[in-house]
Amino acid sequence: MAGNMGSAILSGLLDATRSQSDPPILGFIAITETAESADRLRCRFEQENSRLLVRHGRGSSVWAMEQADIVILGCKPHMAELVLGEEGVRDALSGKFLISVLGGKTPQVLESYIHKNDDTGRGPYVVRAMPNVAARVRKSMTIIEHNPTLPHDLDDILSWIFSQIGEVKVLETDQFDIGSMLVGSSMAILSVALDGILDGCVMEGIRRSEALEMAAQSLLGMAELLRQGEQPAAYREGVSSPKGATIAGILTVEKAGVRGTFAQSMIDGTRRLQG
Repeated sequence: MAGNMGSAILSGLLDATRSQSDPPILGFIAITETAESADRLRCRFEQENSRLLVRHGRGSSVWAMEQADIVILGCKPHMAELVLGEEGVRDALSGKFLISVLGGKTPQVLESYIHKNDDTGRGPYVVRAMPNVAARVRKSMTIIEHNPTLPHDLDDILSWIFSQIGEVKVLETDQFDIGSMLVGSSMAILSVALDGILDGCVMEGIRRSEALEMAAQSLLGMAELLRQGEQPAAYREGVSSPKGATIAGILTVEKAGVRGTFAQSMIDGTRRLQG
């Protein structure tokens, strides 16, 4: 299913495999809910029509599952039971590989949807992963839930898929929900802070577009420092001079309790996933 996350993954995989001589995945099928969404995907990936088939409408999901060896489930979480409970899904997915990128839906829950009325027969291998929308520029941070029962060949293809769109990290089950919030939602949460910073820049006379350009580069620099092991507290200490502008700005946000609010946002989001 090609929702926002599914489209980002698709875009990253198409881009990553375009120049590979012998990629493990040769063709792609994208299923959308509406004809309008399907048309948008066809226009967006017009140059890939030889290896991408886009379908929509009733029965499309089951047909795609029958055709595919690997299925990435990227619909809205509340639609999962409807999609996986459709007549014919159990047989279509028998013995295949189902990768879920849905928040809050464990493999056990998804399996119960597939076998809702009949738990006989061989089910699919079900795993869950959580990339983020930076997949479309191949800068995703994807977490994968550790599954010791997954065959080695499927484990390899799972890692290959998400390494094509960025970095991959494996987490234990009890860490997966907070990991999902971190990689899947934290950028959206941090964008609130970024908008506030841009507002301040506009108030002080910089055009928003120019402020955004400078902020983006500053964030890239900070990200690289963090990747090299610098701790956030050490970074703040290093750029804060006595009686300086930086420490004045830091104290302003600390007085407002911003750190605790951001921490609570991660806790609340994780509990929503678990609830």
